[in-house]
Amino acid sequence: METVWFWLVASMIVIYVLLDGFDLGAGAIHLFVARTDGERRQVLASISPVWDGNEVWLIAAGGTLYFAFPALYASAFSGFYLPLMIVLWLLILRGASIEFRNHIKSAVWDPLWDFLFCASSLLLAVFFGAALGNVVRGVPLDASGYFFEPLWTNFRLSEEPGILDWYTILVGLLALLSLMMHGGLWVQLKTTGAVGERVGQLASKTWWGVTALTALVTAFTFQIQPQAKVNFTNWPWGFVFPMLAVAGLAGVRWFLARGDQMRTFFASCAYLAGMLTSVVFGVYPMVLPARNTVYSLTVETAKAGAYGLKIGLIWWVLGILLAAGYFTFVYRSFAGKVAVDKDAHG
Repeated sequence: METVWFWLVASMIVIYVLLDGFDLGAGAIHLFVARTDGERRQVLASISPVWDGNEVWLIAAGGTLYFAFPALYASAFSGFYLPLMIVLWLLILRGASIEFRNHIKSAVWDPLWDFLFCASSLLLAVFFGAALGNVVRGVPLDASGYFFEPLWTNFRLSEEPGILDWYTILVGLLALLSLMMHGGLWVQLKTTGAVGERVGQLASKTWWGVTALTALVTAFTFQIQPQAKVNFTNWPWGFVFPMLAVAGLAGVRWFLARGDQMRTFFASCAYLAGMLTSVVFGVYPMVLPARNTVYSLTVETAKAGAYGLKIGLIWWVLGILLAAGYFTFVYRSFAGKVAVDKDAHG
């Protein structure tokens, strides 16, 4: 049962990255592809009906994590207290910048919120990537199950690392470029005219950086986290996950060259899903690796009670069916190209 919940939590995180990932990517490229006020409103209109709903998956994943693996929740949220506060403030600034931008027409007001929207989205992508890098690299857990990491130390992979080191920064940059590509493909799917052309060109250029960093990060990951090599050796079927990522990355290039916007975006989804599930498969059965592997939290040591996990599965299925129905309705209702003059934020 604990393995089932491990993959359920992982699937919710994957869904969050696929959905809110294009929101973050759209924000990160906002000032680079939109040159006029009308074009910036067009980018905002592409995400405005869904961005706040997409973030629900982050809250749901956190709640599910608390229910299924309370020891992991306690350790991670205390050890990552500083970056969590940074992420919280970035989420607040990002939401405020979307909602406040069009309330006042001013030469100062609009550029201020445009900058905050772009900067907060960009930094969130980097911090989420660095957080994933910390999980893969391992944290300085002790025998009590707790740890603390400063924002940085000497940027080396030592027994007492910081949140940021050369590896986590590398993963953060990969996350940023991946979400910029993902968000650009979404904006291309939803917009027309000059904005659509520019985001297509940006996604094409970003693809090269994503490809190079994917190869580099993968090579370093197998050296830094030995459990990944063990898992892929013992269960070769797990290669289906990195193969999905490779196929998605190739699909982005293939469909982008042929102007198939819908399939290009879904190929980007396949790449992100493949990368994240590869990480999940690689660290299992650990839910929070430690620098000293003796203290790592696993699905066995971090799980909740067996009875609670069984009963909770019933309610989780009901909740996920409701959420899936709602999101299907929303995305079908706002399908097609955006029209700024009909958008609530326009």
